[in-house]
Amino acid sequence: MSQQQQQLDELSPEEQKKLKELMEKDAKTERKLSGPWAWLTAALAAAMVALYFYGAGVSALSTQYHLGIYVLITFVLVFLLYPAGGRSAHAGLSVVSAALLALLAGCFIIYDSPTALYQQITLFRETWEYDGLGVALEQDLDRLHYVLALIVPFAALMLPLDQWLSQRNSNSPTASDVVLALMVAGTVLYWISQFEALNYRAGAENEVDMLVSVVGLLLSLEICRRVLGWSITLIGIGMIAFALFGPYLPELFAHRGFRFERLATALFLTTNGVFGVMASVLATYVILFIFFGAFLQKSGAGKFFIDLPLAMAGRSTGGPAKVAVISSALFGSVSGSAIANTVSSGAFTIPMMKRAGFKPHVAGAIEPAASIGGMFLPPIMGAGGFLMAELTGTPYSTIMILSIGPAILYFLAVYCMVHFEAKKHGLVGIQGEEIPHWKTVFKNGWYYALPLVIITVLLLAGRSAGNSAFWATLSCIAVSWVSKETRMGPREIWEAIQTGARNTLIVGATIGVIGVIVGTISLTGMGLKFSDLIISMAGDSLLLALVLVAIASLVLGMGVPVTAAYLIVAVLAVPALGEFGVSAIAAHMIVYWLSQDSNITPPVCVAAYAGAAIAGSDPWKTGWTSFKFAKMLYVMPLLFAYVPAMLLDGTLLEIMTAFVSATLGTLAFGAFAMGYLRRKTRLHEWLLLGVGTLLLYWPSLLSDVAGLALVALVWWLQREDSPRSAVNHSNAR
Repeated sequence: MSQQQQQLDELSPEEQKKLKELMEKDAKTERKLSGPWAWLTAALAAAMVALYFYGAGVSALSTQYHLGIYVLITFVLVFLLYPAGGRSAHAGLSVVSAALLALLAGCFIIYDSPTALYQQITLFRETWEYDGLGVALEQDLDRLHYVLALIVPFAALMLPLDQWLSQRNSNSPTASDVVLALMVAGTVLYWISQFEALNYRAGAENEVDMLVSVVGLLLSLEICRRVLGWSITLIGIGMIAFALFGPYLPELFAHRGFRFERLATALFLTTNGVFGVMASVLATYVILFIFFGAFLQKSGAGKFFIDLPLAMAGRSTGGPAKVAVISSALFGSVSGSAIANTVSSGAFTIPMMKRAGFKPHVAGAIEPAASIGGMFLPPIMGAGGFLMAELTGTPYSTIMILSIGPAILYFLAVYCMVHFEAKKHGLVGIQGEEIPHWKTVFKNGWYYALPLVIITVLLLAGRSAGNSAFWATLSCIAVSWVSKETRMGPREIWEAIQTGARNTLIVGATIGVIGVIVGTISLTGMGLKFSDLIISMAGDSLLLALVLVAIASLVLGMGVPVTAAYLIVAVLAVPALGEFGVSAIAAHMIVYWLSQDSNITPPVCVAAYAGAAIAGSDPWKTGWTSFKFAKMLYVMPLLFAYVPAMLLDGTLLEIMTAFVSATLGTLAFGAFAMGYLRRKTRLHEWLLLGVGTLLLYWPSLLSDVAGLALVALVWWLQREDSPRSAVNHSNAR
């Protein structure tokens, strides 16, 4: 991590500013707490890590504690660590916290209990619905108006107090932050304490259940807004509106509709919403692997993941770009985030590519194109692999095995494109720098790869993902002690714990909105309607159905993190693909691969923008160039759909044939995509390469022979005027 920071420090002030703005846009900047607040958040973070390591390595936690404590600590930390936003946001949340305090005071001071207050609110609403607002206001509604009146003094207290605290120290939580943190903690603790009782009275929730669920649901949306901004939060609000106003929608999307209390209890109190599949996967798998990634980086493995690719490919044609591809594979297999991967390895590789002669926008594009491949490469694959295991009921070890081949093909495609790009522009490897032999680098640092080997072996041996991450994390500490420079003492372990816990907050903040989206889709039956819509629009064409799913994934990815986009599109589109005869695991793989495109496809392409910020290049141009290098992202889903053997579905001969054909096709695809083989291709040569690529991808001996013949023909056509031939001819003269 220190090397990465050193590389980032070497960027120009303008490039550092761009990168900082991008990272702040992707996920809001945390406060830098000090004093008691820093101690409290550090203690909560340590408690999270310790508790879930205990659950994974010693004794499993019961469901309510397993899910509830993760949500509780995550939500409280977000309110304490992430500011509300601008002045208007601060003021609005001051009023919201005042309203919640008035509601709490009304429950126990003005009324005898929350039940009595809720019954009065229900009476007011029913009178409004049947007789109008005027009649409702004219009636003697007991003491309800006192509760409403309490908002004024509380707001008069909270507004200036928040403003004063914010001005006094912008890096400390405001009073409303503390109130909201306590409120959300109360709702989650209620869910934990009432877990069994809530299961018994599901569908017949009482008044207290409804009050708690409404408050908890609204605060879950606020948590997402603080960390990830308005885009995904508005999608969640839109889904709530969709559930509320179902009878008034067009016939295609219409449903019977739900009252807000019914919707809130379904989304907050059951395990189909906020505490649903996303929370389960994050608490069971993802956070443990995020902790593992933090410990692996702290152990010193990051330098080895750069030095080894540098020694292996640094001096070859386009060497720095090939280093970027290999190092991104190593980093990405454990980072779980394309943008984190881009910044981590790109801080080193992008300046190196620029020095080797790559144009800035090309250097900035290659790194993110390679980085998203880490989402497909085991052992971690981001959160999506664990979600896939949960949704399909397939062991994660099986998901890993199925993913290895396609992931290698993706990196092979980017590697080939980089090679042909370098050949096209005559770019050689790193010159004039002392690079040790790769055997020397491997001999001196091979042990840094042991945690990856351990976690992979344990997963394949049938251990649970959490237990595998537990032992692999402990191995990181042991590995760090091999070298004196990287030894992890109590201080380094504490820093790794804090880094790991903080890294979980960005993905954890999505729990509320994803729960709303997935729960609403389930409640309203929208999944089946969306599936019917795809089937009707695609007709009998599987290819058209895949195009529609790709478009839906790209559009959704503009406002939703890729893991969330995968989950949502999977819920909507997998049944439709199943109607075309695509197996469940293949359909999920298709959606998962397509969900990554928003990282590198304009107009969003957050990972590409990070690469552009480091390279000092135009973000839009970098995004489209990154899309050019990542075209395999759209080829593999086609192979998943049309060649089941790519996911090991078939006989051994069929599987071997499929992968041989796919490998040959990928090599040809690299030349076709870059328009270069021995030299720049002419139009007719490019068309021949395209046909040859298609033939090679189709798994049969006849098509492979025909495809190889076409590629060989293009190679032969370029023999006379290739750069090497021109050099030889010049030497002969």
